[in-house]
Amino acid sequence: MNPDNIKSQMRKGLLEYCILLLLHRHKAYSTDIISSLKEASLIVVEGTLYPLLTRLKNEGLLTYEWKESTLGPPRKYYSLTPQGESFLDELEKSWNEINNTVNHLRNY
Repeated sequence: MNPDNIKSQMRKGLLEYCILLLLHRHKAYSTDIISSLKEASLIVVEGTLYPLLTRLKNEGLLTYEWKESTLGPPRKYYSLTPQGESFLDELEKSWNEINNTVNHLRNY
């Protein structure tokens, strides 16, 4: 079994949750989301992020608004919908359960 494959699968599973956490704090442009994820060592590229943002929007968890930019064309800023906030609350509960289980087993 390859640890890198497991690490990759774990990151993919956490990516949606981490994006929702970022957008819970404030609206964000996709490049800002990628930068924040990279700062947290959760490397992601645009080719991974854009389909995920589109899926989350289509599921009603995200919305976006266009804002003018001084650096070029208008930018799309994403934010959570009320449904997205509720979904994030559920993910938060799940994360806490998983984290508690892992910590319990680690300290067993």
